[in-house]
Amino acid sequence: MSLGREPGGADLRHIDTWLFDLDNTLYPLESGLSARMSPRITDFVETLTGLSRPDALALQKRYLAEHGLTLRGLMDHHGVDPDTYHATFHDVPLDCLTPDEALRAALARLPGRRLIFTNSDAVHTRRVVEALGLAGLFDDVFHIGSAGFAPKPSPTAFARIVDAHALRPSSTAFFEDAEHNLAPAADLGMTTVLVGAHAPASVAPFVHHRTTTLAPFLESARVQEAVSP
Repeated sequence: MSLGREPGGADLRHIDTWLFDLDNTLYPLESGLSARMSPRITDFVETLTGLSRPDALALQKRYLAEHGLTLRGLMDHHGVDPDTYHATFHDVPLDCLTPDEALRAALARLPGRRLIFTNSDAVHTRRVVEALGLAGLFDDVFHIGSAGFAPKPSPTAFARIVDAHALRPSSTAFFEDAEHNLAPAADLGMTTVLVGAHAPASVAPFVHHRTTTLAPFLESARVQEAVSP
């Protein structure tokens, strides 16, 4: 187990595939982007169901807890079209995000494949990656559509990304802000890294490394070799 910067950096010399969650991992929760998106989900649920706003918010949170993603609950119980749902977020202002040169350099030094594994859709992912100045650094995006709308932490989502990219869990590291999403990764044999201000408080045995900020952790990690972006 480790927290933040380890002496000499975390030993990740066995890793050749790097999986990164998107929201609140490649950028911090404190940016405020999630706070902009959540009310739009509530708006969607409120309009769809006719519930009062407090009840719509309660249903939103219940579906998130029960299904791992509010959208999954809306699809299962209300027949919501995922494209219609995702369009709700495609014009969310991203001015709260700025290019992160330190993160770009830290990602660029990682050997092997870099993949995004997100419960968001392709359009939102592209917009965020571009806003952070990280375009061109990732080999692929495995988004919620790629997973057949099986969201993390569903074992199905993990099985599908493993199959799609022929991942070897023993040489894969997964970076996430949501602790519960790391459990199935650890069960598969992946190295797990919890990211965010809350990470130091985690005592979950399936969390192998913890860091409040992604870039410094990657900068100091011991890896197989440095590569160019």
